[in-house]
Amino acid sequence: VLIFDKPGTLTVGQPSVPFLVSSFEFRVSSSASDPTRNPEPETRNSHQRELLRLAASAEKGSEHPLGEAIVNRAKDEGLELVGPEEFKAIPGYGIRAVVQGREVLLGNLHLMQERGIDVAGMAERAETLSRQGKTPMFVAADRQLLGIVAVADTLKPHSKAVVAALRRLGIEVVMITGDNRRTAEAIARQVGID
Repeated sequence: VLIFDKPGTLTVGQPSVPFLVSSFEFRVSSSASDPTRNPEPETRNSHQRELLRLAASAEKGSEHPLGEAIVNRAKDEGLELVGPEEFKAIPGYGIRAVVQGREVLLGNLHLMQERGIDVAGMAERAETLSRQGKTPMFVAADRQLLGIVAVADTLKPHSKAVVAALRRLGIEVVMITGDNRRTAEAIARQVGID
């Protein structure tokens, strides 16, 4: 049996933030009588920017690769970040920070449920992102859900071929990761690990 760690071994190990969805955007599109109707681009963009700014400010100074990806995306968009006044990692769940006097939670669905944050149907959106191999992180400020930041890491170009070659040699290949199960299963499927 050969065990691979996912980040930096099967994947490039340089996560990025390819997807943001604000809870405002989700509520507007869910409640509209016309399902193709989207909020005005300026309004959607301002909500997404605030979601990203608070998440990145909470993660500013973080050494966690996912936190660094969020900070890098915010910097790429030219957002002005501030350091958190308080920061606490909650192992297995996410983080709690205070940014400009606002309590910010960034983490998984369990963290939101534990803290009594209503995810208002966005859990299904997070599941979809997970099945696509992205790591969805809920962001809440002052006990209100702001949205989801999705982080993804790209597979190394030869990961699938290496796994296939090892399997042909009769070696069982296993992947370990601290990621959520759905995301881990999506990545495993992509490289041929069952």
